[in-house]
Amino acid sequence: MKILMALILCCGMQTLARDCPMHEQHQANDSQHNHDMNQRGDKGMGFAQDKARHHFLLSNDGGVIQVTANSADDQASIDQIRMHLKHIARAFQASDFNIPMFVHDQTPPGVPAMQNLKSAITYKYEDTDKGGRVVIRSKNADAVSAVQEFLRFQIKEHKTGDALE
Repeated sequence: MKILMALILCCGMQTLARDCPMHEQHQANDSQHNHDMNQRGDKGMGFAQDKARHHFLLSNDGGVIQVTANSADDQASIDQIRMHLKHIARAFQASDFNIPMFVHDQTPPGVPAMQNLKSAITYKYEDTDKGGRVVIRSKNADAVSAVQEFLRFQIKEHKTGDALE
């Protein structure tokens, strides 16, 4: 029984994907999900998702949300990214996670705990060469865990390839 369950769960994995009878449907659903998320991202974040790169980095005391324009010459995107991330830092500090909930069409994991522990978490905006970042920190272990749960979700959703640990 355990082996059968493991095989069923592996259907969506890369190594067995070619043997999965629903592989094409999984790919189509994933492609549509990404397309829809990016369209909502364009609206919710105020910049074209295909002109920027997201990174979500974990640290011992929280993590970082970083967005950079693909081109150093794209000042419009750089300005829009910076404006968005400044807004995110203020919104998150006020326990407002409406933008990520809109972009992902769900409440991201970690958000309820981040809202409950808002006084234990700080959000600091910083400029970078081609965009900006929000540094998220806490000394509270439960808050750090919630922040990292939120960031791991972002890594997976945005397919950034950033480390999950």
